[in-house]
Amino acid sequence: MCVCVRAQVIILIGNKADLEAQRDVTYEEAKQFAEENGLLFLEASAKTGENVEEAFLEAAKRIYQNIQDGSLDLNAAESGVQHKPSAPQGGRLNTDSQPAKEGCSC
Repeated sequence: MCVCVRAQVIILIGNKADLEAQRDVTYEEAKQFAEENGLLFLEASAKTGENVEEAFLEAAKRIYQNIQDGSLDLNAAESGVQHKPSAPQGGRLNTDSQPAKEGCSC
């Protein structure tokens, strides 16, 4: 028997948190749904910027935790995470896929 543990990070984001009066789902309902389904949950507003950056940071933290605890293998193609080498000190990675533009220092 093979037991496969997926280290997926899924976040349920309640959008338009700035429109409290027009809410169809309560915070408590959404939070409970997320907990029952193993999801992270937060509410966000693109208009005010509330929790937008936090959503990305939380996802990155969880992915990093999964790598650290061994539940996500960077060497497995199906992990969906690609490890790329660091840029050399003081410079950018040289990629042949984007030729330098004439008259541009990038």
